[in-house]
Amino acid sequence: MSGITIFGITGRMGQTLLRALREEGRGGDAQGAAARGPAFRLAGAVASPQSGRMGLDAASQGAASGVIVTADAAAALESAAVAVDFSLPQCVAANAGACVAAGVPLLVGATGFDAAVRKSLESAAAVIPVLIAPNTSIGVNVVARLVRLATLALGKGYEVEISEAHHRMKRDAPSGTALALGKIVAHARGRRLEDVAVFERHGDLRPRGSEDIGFAVLRAGDIVGEHTVTFAVDGERVEIAHRATDRITFARGALRAAGWLCGRPPGLYTMNDVLGLDQP
Repeated sequence: MSGITIFGITGRMGQTLLRALREEGRGGDAQGAAARGPAFRLAGAVASPQSGRMGLDAASQGAASGVIVTADAAAALESAAVAVDFSLPQCVAANAGACVAAGVPLLVGATGFDAAVRKSLESAAAVIPVLIAPNTSIGVNVVARLVRLATLALGKGYEVEISEAHHRMKRDAPSGTALALGKIVAHARGRRLEDVAVFERHGDLRPRGSEDIGFAVLRAGDIVGEHTVTFAVDGERVEIAHRATDRITFARGALRAAGWLCGRPPGLYTMNDVLGLDQP
């Protein structure tokens, strides 16, 4: 079994990845395991030095994992074949640096990081394979492909709105997935998202711009993740939607992507590469 290190082990996704590893061990995701390749074992579990679980077992619920939570990234990467980062945006650059030093491929599932962190990941990709995945759900990435096809087929006459909903604890808004879907639409129309995105309409009495891509955000309860891209024109509305009801779908996709990343040459990859989809 190959070793996998998880950054952000104490968070929702970190714990869901542990659940997916257990599922794999029971043979519960045989189809995903076949697509992914060799099974994984937990090799390292990294959290913030301020975490209340420092020095405890990585699993906060269920059977013990046998791996202790640490803030020492180098130690956590010693026996890892790949690392997955679902930590906070401000931790991503340091985690990538640790992976470069250890020569360990990195999948970045964390979102909300800025341009400087993005550049640090691009630099890391010159040394190790780095996969940036705002959303590791296989279904969401198929939806992204459908959004591009719809944009090209429907043309510029359709107005586009993107809505998303997540649990109350999600910090970045709009979500990384919503922004990625917006970029797909904008690029397919030959525009930059920065030039056509509309994030706030309160107090703006101007009519809607024909090329605007509007965003709407909902944060409430324990919503796992919902995204809808609406194409509207007089007399017709086309909607492409994805709704996740359990984080296990993101964890399964992350493990599949991590398996694909093992053994790849240095470079910057996306889930499109993992799934064999054309780049948007």
